[in-house]
Amino acid sequence: MAEVIKCIVVDDELRARNGLKKLIENYCSNIEVVAMAESVAAARVAITEHKPDLVFLDIDMPGGDGFDLLEQMDDIPFEVIFATAYDQFALKAIKFSALDYLLKPIDLEELIAAVNKAHQKMGIKPDTERYQSLKLNIAQKNLERIALPASDGLVFVNIKDIIRLQSDGSYTVFHTTGNKNTLVTKSLGEYEEILEENGFFRTHHSHIININRVQKYVRGRGGYVVMDDGSSVDVSARRKDEFLALLKI
Repeated sequence: MAEVIKCIVVDDELRARNGLKKLIENYCSNIEVVAMAESVAAARVAITEHKPDLVFLDIDMPGGDGFDLLEQMDDIPFEVIFATAYDQFALKAIKFSALDYLLKPIDLEELIAAVNKAHQKMGIKPDTERYQSLKLNIAQKNLERIALPASDGLVFVNIKDIIRLQSDGSYTVFHTTGNKNTLVTKSLGEYEEILEENGFFRTHHSHIININRVQKYVRGRGGYVVMDDGSSVDVSARRKDEFLALLKI
């Protein structure tokens, strides 16, 4: 029999707390809601008392947000799934930090998927740098760093240092300055939406490039670009016009 995961639900709205608790109890096996909390102060007490494996955490709460709770912890020995009605920017920042979130109203399939991912990460000590990076991105309204889920943990990379992303089956290789390559355990498509508003463009099915790192464009049916690390990346014919418009050529 699988070990039971102890979780705490933190949300200032009673209806939201009870609704999430009911979904977990009815549809998420091997998870026990051991406590619920309506504030940062109450959450700290519950965490100290119950020592949960997983915390469902609202971000925007009166008297302190979810980040305040995490900052007050000397150690974070539990996984966090954010449950939030926050705006699209914040959701993108959460993705940048390689964290899971549920958008209110909570979708059952998304809840189950997030819980499954959290379960897979059990036993791996959460990195507090993820939360610090996330809070900085949201506070500045400027996505500066991205957390890349590599096989042995998380690699933090400055957005401006990314030259290109290359598909490798269901994985992605990030090529960054200094000839550094990072193999990431996510597909290329998952990064297209995250990076598209930060100066990146998908030139074809297997490549996304940093527009600010393009050194040269060579014309052709689709043409190709030369990046500032010396690599060449093809531009598909169907994406050529959009790409040239982006470059204002």
